[in-house]
Amino acid sequence: MKIFTAAQIHELDKYTIEQEPVKGIDLMERAAKALAAAIMEEWADSTPMVVFAGPGNNGGDALAVARLLADAGYKVSVYLFNIHDKLSDDCAANRDRLVEQRKVQFTEISVNFDPPKLNADTVVVDGLFGSGLNKTLMGGFASLVKYVNQSPCQVVSIDLPSGLMCEDNTYNVNANIIRANLTLTIQQKKLSMLFADCQQFIGRLKVIDIRLSPEYIMQTEAKCRILEENDVAPLLRHRSDFANKGTMGHSLIVAGSFGMSGAAVLATKACLRSGVGKVTVHTPARNYDIMQISVPEAVLQLDKDDYEFSESVACDDFDSLGIGPGLGLSESTAVALIGQISRAKCPVVADADAINILASHQAWIQQLPKDIILTPHPKEFDRLMGSTSASAYDRLMRARQMAARIHGYIILKGHYSALCLPDGTVLFNPTGNSGMATAGSGDVLTGIITALLARGYDQRDACAIGMYLHGLAGDIAAKELGKESLIASDIINYLPKAFKRLE
Repeated sequence: MKIFTAAQIHELDKYTIEQEPVKGIDLMERAAKALAAAIMEEWADSTPMVVFAGPGNNGGDALAVARLLADAGYKVSVYLFNIHDKLSDDCAANRDRLVEQRKVQFTEISVNFDPPKLNADTVVVDGLFGSGLNKTLMGGFASLVKYVNQSPCQVVSIDLPSGLMCEDNTYNVNANIIRANLTLTIQQKKLSMLFADCQQFIGRLKVIDIRLSPEYIMQTEAKCRILEENDVAPLLRHRSDFANKGTMGHSLIVAGSFGMSGAAVLATKACLRSGVGKVTVHTPARNYDIMQISVPEAVLQLDKDDYEFSESVACDDFDSLGIGPGLGLSESTAVALIGQISRAKCPVVADADAINILASHQAWIQQLPKDIILTPHPKEFDRLMGSTSASAYDRLMRARQMAARIHGYIILKGHYSALCLPDGTVLFNPTGNSGMATAGSGDVLTGIITALLARGYDQRDACAIGMYLHGLAGDIAAKELGKESLIASDIINYLPKAFKRLE
């Protein structure tokens, strides 16, 4: 699914009107019917409805929804804010239709506004501003938003909660944004809907299909998109009946320090579960017994140091390198790490302490090999950048810039993990759940991607498939075990079912 900018969304509407062809007012009616149907699925006709409509097309949608709800037997009160005596053409047309219907309590506000009482059984339909908003709400609209947010009512927002901008809300004022219980977004998700710091405004999210031009959607380039199963499944390679371990790739995992052997275990098990032919683990000598017992399928390569990774090793015979889980942050480990990454001739995945070490040795970032894969969570990424990001949007933009600068691949982990490609494209992963917010989950992802690289997938496909499978395995595990009890090992255990789902 492509994620369009606010400008592209406007062009999509315009293109649909011109090419279908369909009148703008008729397209608005189509949207209103779908929106009203979604509202009626949620609330019975005994529910009092209060509709707040702005002067633009979002307000026009809200007015049309109000009329349809009234036709269906709902008690509807409508407040149209026409402060500057200027409505969009379609908003004005829907105002006239609503007045002619005479089934709603209608008030058009031009100067003073006496807000209605909003009770716990009231549903507010928020149609003040949609995806075209490009500045923080101020004045009377900000006051109205605060009034709604402080009321015990339920709120359903049309397209976007009013006050929330389509993309960048870094310098927006949170108090001036509607906090919806349900957001009915039209046709496609907007970029801001994928950010953790915007979820407080969105509530539950439903995408309402109003049949906007599939031709425009198909032919228009988008820098951001959400992966879908039909994007990932065709990428999976067929496993030959005549395959052997020598033809299925050999991965090197450099992981674990004394007291952190679990990270090495998880990354290695995940790597093996992801189809690689052979895995060698380089780890401190004190981890020998644990590794042998926990992962007997792996080949052990012991560091000369008993407690930590201290010296890089030859990796000419390996098809991929995964490095970082549980390594620790000692200076000898740091020197060994940059040496290991620098001498690697195979694709590299750097995670966890590898990223933390790079964060404390900024000059080394410029030495990273082309096409390296970094998999930071938000705090690790901020450390890598040397400062805290102002917002989730700001962090994503910085990750995009860094991926282009180092010509690497950055997976910014989160509910919608974002894969930033060197060309500026961002792929968001829709799979996964909050049960996966547990220690070791990132180590599992490292192992999966390392295996896929050894299998011969390029970096883009390995990352896309890896994060999708990782989340899918977590979703299957959560469905059977519940989110609260989910641990990282469960993700590994359910990887076989995730692979089978995509076959």
